[in-house]
This record gives sequence, C-alpha cells and structure tokens, in this order.
Amino acid sequence: MKRSWMGLLAVLLAVNVFLAGCGGEEQPDADTAKSPTLKLNLSNGEPTSIDPALAFDSDSMEVVNNLFEGLTRLDKNHQAQPAVAEKIDKSEDGLTYTFTLRDEAKWSNGEPVTAHDFEYAWKRVMDPKTASSASFLMFFIKNAEKYNAGKASADEVGVKAKDDHTLVVELEQPTPFFEQLTAYTPFAPVYKKGVEGQENPFGDDKNYVSNGPFKMKSWKHDEKIVAVKNEHYQDADKVKLPGVQWSMIADATTAYQMYKQGNLHLGVAPPDLQGKVIESGEAKVMDGSGLEFYRFNTEKEPFTNKKIRKALALAVDRKTIVDHVIQGKQKPAYAYVAPGTQTEAGDFRENGETYIEDAQLDEAKKLLEEGMKEEGWDNLPEISILYNKDDTHKKVAETIQDMWRKHLGVKVKLQAREVKTYFDDQKSGNYIVSRSSFLPDYNDPYNYLESFQTDHPMNRTGWSDKEYDKLLSQARNETDEDKRMEVLHKAEERLFEEMPLFPIYYYNTIVLQQPEVKNVLRHTVGPNDYRFTEIQG
Repeated sequence: MKRSWMGLLAVLLAVNVFLAGCGGEEQPDADTAKSPTLKLNLSNGEPTSIDPALAFDSDSMEVVNNLFEGLTRLDKNHQAQPAVAEKIDKSEDGLTYTFTLRDEAKWSNGEPVTAHDFEYAWKRVMDPKTASSASFLMFFIKNAEKYNAGKASADEVGVKAKDDHTLVVELEQPTPFFEQLTAYTPFAPVYKKGVEGQENPFGDDKNYVSNGPFKMKSWKHDEKIVAVKNEHYQDADKVKLPGVQWSMIADATTAYQMYKQGNLHLGVAPPDLQGKVIESGEAKVMDGSGLEFYRFNTEKEPFTNKKIRKALALAVDRKTIVDHVIQGKQKPAYAYVAPGTQTEAGDFRENGETYIEDAQLDEAKKLLEEGMKEEGWDNLPEISILYNKDDTHKKVAETIQDMWRKHLGVKVKLQAREVKTYFDDQKSGNYIVSRSSFLPDYNDPYNYLESFQTDHPMNRTGWSDKEYDKLLSQARNETDEDKRMEVLHKAEERLFEEMPLFPIYYYNTIVLQQPEVKNVLRHTVGPNDYRFTEIQG
C-alpha cells in the first residue's frame, strides 16, 4: 500500500522544508507587505494539479487544503476534529464509520455539500481511470483496492451515501487512524454536478467550485493563484483573511529576496543561506516528519550476517554528521519513527525508547569480529554505498565511508547515480548499502513501520522476519490505542534487533515568517492551514 511519489519527493528534499512563500497581489501596490491578503509562494512553480484526486505534492496539496474541507480537519495537536461532519459514529468492531454531515456545509456556489459528493469523490480517487497517486490511501476501505485493480465494481466499494447527510464507510480491517486520513486532501468532496463528465474540471479558474475557507478567484498559469474568503464556508465567521495568493517563483534566491523585501509573508532561505538564517534567529526550526537512513541489502554478503549489519550501524556517529556535515539543526535519529508522530496516546517517539547510540566502537569491533568468524571470512566482501547524485548526499556517504574505514578498517566504494538509476537499482536490489529516506503519508507510527514487512514494496532490503510481520498484523487489528502503541513499540524494537537499516537524522522544517503574520497552523504531516491565520498591524 505504498507509493513511488514519496520516495521521489524524499530524494529531492535533503531537508524536509515545507515551503510557503508569497507573491504580489493581483493589483500590486507599493506597500504589499501590509496587505491583509496572505501572500505565499509555490516553490516548484505551477502546481501539478489542484484537483483533490490528483494533487499529491506539497505545493498542490497546500492550495487544495485551503480551498476544500473534508469530513474532518486536523487541529493544532495534529488530531482529526469534525469539519464537514458534525458527528462521527464508529461501530464496536471498528469496521464501520457513519459520518453525519452538517446542514450548513455549502459549496462556494451556495449549494449544499452532500454525502453523495463524498461518495463520488472518494470513488473517483479509487477509479483506475483517474490514475490518482493517492489511491492507496483509500485501500483501508472495503474493496477499494480491488476496485482500483479492476477486480471489483464501484458498487462493491464500502462507501455509501445513505442520504444527503449520512455517509457510511466500511473498512477492510480496524484502522484507528482512519478519521485522521479523512482530513487529507484526497478525501475532500468534489462538486459532482460540476465534475462528472468533464475532462479537466480543475484545470482553470472557470467554474472551480470548492467548499473550504477560501474559493478560487483567478488563476494565471505559471504566475499566480488568487483565492478569496468563501462566504458560504460553514465557519466563515472564524476566517480572518480576505484572501490568499500563491505566486509561482521557482528560483529560491528570487523568492527569498521577495520575502526580505516584505513582499512575501512566509518564505524559505536558499540552501546556502539556511545555516545563516537559523543562527541569526531569522528562521525558526521545527520538527518535520520523516528521516534520512541507510538500507542494508540483507540478501548480499556481508550483510546476510546480522552481527555485521549491527557492527557497521554502531560505528556511525550521527551527531557528527548532523553538526558538521548537514549543519541544518536536524535531530540525530536513534530510532526509526520520527518525533512529532502523534497518536491518541501521545507522541510515539516521546513515549518510546532509543535503540542505537553514536560510535559504539568497542561493541562494533566485537560484533564485526564475531560475524566474520561465523562466516569464515578473513576479509569482508566488497562493500559499496549507493546514493543519488547530490552534494549533501555525497558528503554524508563520504563521512560514513571514513568512519567505517577509520574505526573498523572496512574499505568502502561510493556509487553515485542519477535519480532514476538510483531508484531502479534500489528497487531491484542492485546495491550493498543504499542511502534512503522516508516521508510519511499520514501521521501514525504504523505508516513508518509497515514498510519493512515481508514483500512490502518499500522494504527493498530483502529482510523478512516472521516476528516483525506478526507484530504489524497485530497492530493493524488492535482497536485499543494503548495496546496498539505497545505493539508498535515492540515492532520498532525488533527492527533494531535485526538491523536491516540504520537511521541518520530526522527531517525538520525551517520556517521564515513575517512578524505580523499570526496563527499559521502547521502540521508535521500535511500542508499548512490558513483558516485562522491573520495579519496584524
């Protein structure tokens, strides 16, 4: 139930910085910094799509997230709260959810949002003809995966509008984080009457109907999107901004200069200036989501041996890499699931253990010697590190290469590849050690840990462990949240007992924000929310 887009996004982001800069107004004036309209920037230029079914990169999702609203919306603690739904009922077995919609939920054209709009929208995401990269997020729903694969009909999918105000959803298995999933943009409703039968219903500003805090005003492709407050939004009285504008400046230096000149309310520093803006206090560093890590190929020598995997993992000094190589105030990773991964039971990382320490050299040497003796080796088979071409990735790989040579006497070759070749080699197992990364699709520890189940497409290590698989299966079916967290902590511990990977650092978010901007709601997983944002002074 995984995706290729996340891997690509993680490769392109050495630091997990969610960008939100701004551009000039539709009618620019000399004092744009004091405009009450929030001015933002899409750092990759024109969004790939602002169709809720197709928007699946950070820029596109940010626009959609503020033009649409789902059954739930994330609060400041990253937990799902009722939004279009006024009431959510869950069956005792956790398999059936009944969402009752608010009477006052309206489309931006004033027509009511109905349960039929949600049913249509979700099945549209699942429909193989839509080719949505987000379809896998629907696979927790009964028969959704089969429908997407052409093995079931739309009528067999467990999403039914009982009437205009009641949506009934049946799941394949208990999914404690399902309510949170409904807050994400692929689960937004779409205006069925305006979408059905249209080839590209979200391709321009004409007849663009949404139900969120803001509505489309204009879209000049490759230049900017202008949205204004949606007077039909059910919580319109709580929306302070008269509008939001997203410019499309792909050049980081140009966008940063616009921010410095006061023409952008939020921004990002170019990579070569990030250390400077952090040290000066101009930027704030916040926990992001996901992490940088390295995979071992457990099907190739010498990493068929667990002790040798552990030996090399223990010889790495993460703090040195973060402080002297990356220099972006990241947190060294001593476990797999990142800080800020919130559940009903609290922050998973804060409630968990650390499973590895920096530069445990005596233990590393001991394990290496024992592992080589078990295999009957006087010398280790050749080791190489695969990474995609990037200056930062190269520096980290060189540092690990030097640590292994210096502390363990292990010789390592470096293999730099273009992104596509790198991905192909990693997926096919054509590597010994590989630089890797993970960005979660939803804010739950299960999303991190599911990747290393046997035969999971994101595993890519060749590692298979019945005990680990059993724990993940148990977590999937556990309805008691405290017990579910206990099982997932055990699974993470098992991952480090077997060590098919070793973590390096957790991603963070570097935030530039003008002082007059207040109440931007940021999430560790998911786009920014500007419902309650205001510009003071």
